[in-house]
Amino acid sequence: MAADLLDAEWARLITANEADLARARAAGAAPAALDRLSLSEERVHAMATSLRAVAALSNPVGEVVEGWVRPNGLAVTKVRVPLGVIGVIYENRPNVTSDAAGLCLKAGNAAFLRGSGSALASNQAVVALLRQACTKAGLPEDSVALVEDVSHQTAVEFMQLRGLIDCLIPRGGPALIASMLEHASVPYVLDGDGNCHVYVDAAADLAMALEIAVNAKTQRFGVCNAAETILVHADVAQRFVPALAQALAAADVEVRGDDAVCTLVQGAVVATDEDFANEFLGPIVAVGVVGDLDAAIDHIARYTSGHSEAIVTSDVHAAERFVREVDAAAVLVNASTRFIDGNELGLGAEVGISTQKLHARGPMGVRELTSTKWVVRGDGQVRR
Repeated sequence: MAADLLDAEWARLITANEADLARARAAGAAPAALDRLSLSEERVHAMATSLRAVAALSNPVGEVVEGWVRPNGLAVTKVRVPLGVIGVIYENRPNVTSDAAGLCLKAGNAAFLRGSGSALASNQAVVALLRQACTKAGLPEDSVALVEDVSHQTAVEFMQLRGLIDCLIPRGGPALIASMLEHASVPYVLDGDGNCHVYVDAAADLAMALEIAVNAKTQRFGVCNAAETILVHADVAQRFVPALAQALAAADVEVRGDDAVCTLVQGAVVATDEDFANEFLGPIVAVGVVGDLDAAIDHIARYTSGHSEAIVTSDVHAAERFVREVDAAAVLVNASTRFIDGNELGLGAEVGISTQKLHARGPMGVRELTSTKWVVRGDGQVRR
C-alpha cells in the first residue's frame, strides 16, 4: 500500500522536495548535499520499488535461529523477535524515510524518525503517505512517526529517550556521530563514515581495475560507499595510474597523489595524511602507490573507517589474504564498493551500514532489526 501511494503521489513529493532544495540552495549547500536531498520521479519510484522488495522478503519475526533438545527433554530454541521502537536519526536523504520505515515495520518494529531540517518538507510528505498506508493496512497510524521539531536540542533529547526508544540508528556525517557518542543514552548502532579504498594489485586485470575504480569513485560522489582512496601496486603503477588519472579527469575528479603518483600524473595535487583520511563526498580522490599487498593492508588499517574495502586481483591467494586481514564491515573482491548499499545485496533495502562490531555489522536489513529470545519448552522438568 505504501509503495502504491508513493507511485501515485510522486508529483506531490517532488513539490515538497523542491521547497527543501530551494532553501538548501539559498543556504549555500554543497553539490553533494543537494544530490542527497534531491528527489525526482525516478527516485520516488525507486523508493516504491524498495518498499515492494522489503514486503516480498520473508518475515524474520519468529524465525528459529537454532534449536536442540537436552538430555532431560527440554526443547531449547532461539527465535527472532522485534527490537521494539527503533529511532532513526538521519541527514538530508528523503529516501531513508521510506526505507527505514518499511524495514522497521517488516521486522515488527515501530519507526520513530528524526530527519534533518533541510529535508523537513520532503519527510513530512513521505511520512504522511506512510501513515496513511499503515491505517489502510490495519496498523496503528503511529507505527511510523516523524519528529517535526528539527532543533539541535530536540535531536539531543531524541537520543536520550531511553525507555521509549529501544535502539537508535544514526545515518549522517561526523558531526552527527560525534553528537551520538557524546549525548546518546539509548543503545545505538553506529552508521559511520565511508572512507572506502580500492586496491589494484600487481595481478589485477587492469581494464577491470580501471572500470571498478572509476565506478567506485564517480557513479555517485556523495554516498558513504564511494571510493575515496585508490591504492595501486608499484609493479603496475606506471601503466595504470596515468590511465586512471585520464578517466577521472574526464569525470572532473581532482587527483591528490603521493610522490609516485605526482611523478606519473601532470597536475596532480600533493596528497596529505588528511587527504588519505578524508571522506571527500565529492569529486576528489586520493591515490597512492604501494610496494606490495602488505603495504596496502597496512595503509587501509591506518586510514579505514571500517565501511567497505575492495581488492582487484586475479591472484586467489592475494584475494583471500585481503579478505582475511582487512578489518571492515564489507570486503569486496573484483567488484565496486558501490554495491554495499541501496539493495544491491538482495536485502530489500538497508536502514544503514553499521561500522561497529556488536549486534549488527555492515548493511542492516530486516534481520538486523530484530533481536533474539530463548524459548525453552518442557513437560515438568525441575532443576536438581
